Amino acid sequence: MKTLNDYMNIAYKFVIIEDKEEGGFTGYYPELSGCITCADTIEELMVMAEDAKREWIENSIKDGITIPEPPNYSGQFKLRVPKTLHKHLAEKAEMEGVSMNQYCVSILSKYA
Repeated sequence: MKTLNDYMNIAYKFVIIEDKEEGGFTGYYPELSGCITCADTIEELMVMAEDAKREWIENSIKDGITIPEPPNYSGQFKLRVPKTLHKHLAEKAEMEGVSMNQYCVSILSKYA
């Protein structure tokens, strides 16, 4: 079982929203449902965010609530493509002098 410190060291995604009408910022952790805080400056928000995260995790541990963890992206996925597309990609990669993996990554990076 993980401790408070274990969870505090996990790099949860933190989303910041600027309030352009009234000023200030709101921030929340999408994986930690309801873990939200507000502040006047980004600097204050980051301090408040750590406090909110700590309180949220402490209360979840105390109440026996399962604490989610961010997804782990391996950098790999399997993709089935038509044979003609596979052939086209392999030929283009060969013309570029790179592996098909490198070629496909460059295409995905360009259009993602």
